Amino acid sequence: MRLPASPARVAEMVRKEFLQIFRDPRLSRVIFIAPVIQLLVFGYAVSTDVRNTSTIVVDQDRTAVSRGLVDAFAASGYFEIVERSDRTGGVVDALDHGRATMGLVIPPGFARDVAGPDGGVVQILLDGTNSNTATVVRGYADRIVQAYGTRVAPPGPQAPGGAAGAAAATPIDLRARAWFNPALVSRDYNVPAVVGSLILLVCLLLTSLAVVRERELGTLEQLMVSPLRPAELIAGKTIPFALVGLADVVIVTTVAILWFGIPFRGSLLLLFLGTVLYILSGLGIGLLISTNSSTQQEAFMATFLVFMPAILLSGFMFPVSSMPEIFQWITLLNPLRHYLVIVRGLFLKGIGLEALWPQYLALLAIGVTLLAFAGSRFHKTAG
Repeated sequence: MRLPASPARVAEMVRKEFLQIFRDPRLSRVIFIAPVIQLLVFGYAVSTDVRNTSTIVVDQDRTAVSRGLVDAFAASGYFEIVERSDRTGGVVDALDHGRATMGLVIPPGFARDVAGPDGGVVQILLDGTNSNTATVVRGYADRIVQAYGTRVAPPGPQAPGGAAGAAAATPIDLRARAWFNPALVSRDYNVPAVVGSLILLVCLLLTSLAVVRERELGTLEQLMVSPLRPAELIAGKTIPFALVGLADVVIVTTVAILWFGIPFRGSLLLLFLGTVLYILSGLGIGLLISTNSSTQQEAFMATFLVFMPAILLSGFMFPVSSMPEIFQWITLLNPLRHYLVIVRGLFLKGIGLEALWPQYLALLAIGVTLLAFAGSRFHKTAG
């Protein structure tokens, strides 16, 4: 015969569960501190606004009118003039190497044309690898150009009553062209980035649960007293997950090219090299989570709390240039940010190591540092 439900017994169980939660300081940090950190990331770093767009200017007119247009772009807050050039080839090089997102080209005779009956023409060249950013930037540029044209355009013919007529209807014609993704198809921008997020998720989940699972089953101590050295044990735990990650890259890349029709213009060898370096970072983060977790549940929660900020601070959904400066510096520690630059550059731009070497070097440094630190933590935990 079952006893009736007792509020006192339920209250005692609730008290016991709270004691277990607060007894483990690591679990308490995951529950209470990590959400605050994520809130700060969401509040400050996540923004759909596009600001401080890196811009290269080619002013071939060199008049007060052309300089005023450049100043209007700089004063808007949406654009940051990072480079100037005398030739349009400088825009090509800046867009190829990622130094600029937009190029503003003002042709010779711009001031004369603005004062004439047909109006002037300016051109903007956009890096279309980020289709969302390019679309927003084009809208900002159009508004700035039209507003400036209205200010500098000469008045129309005098009206019969003696008042000055309206300014020219279209004093400046803005012509926009997107490179690398001319149609600004969002799928071409998003699908390659999914490769990076999937690899990170696989590496974090599999690696973070590996050591914890051995500890929960009681087999970690057996492995430690075996002839295996700690370095050999770490290698044996991580190499299978690295191979799984590489296999996922092959699968996702094949589907992206054959099914979605995403163009791949770069080198498969460079994609393989970048993926290997990126996987090193993911394995290092997973090992750190595993060595600092006592249960699989705690490791899973920590993995989720690491994965979300990594996505938000990578430039996957929100441009890094629009984040506060301190968060822009923090993103340099995020391996996903560097890997997305590599993947999108290889898929859409077809650029080589001469433009991507900073990202490869950053991934190598991050991966080696994380694995070394995770290995030292593993030795202490096992000891």
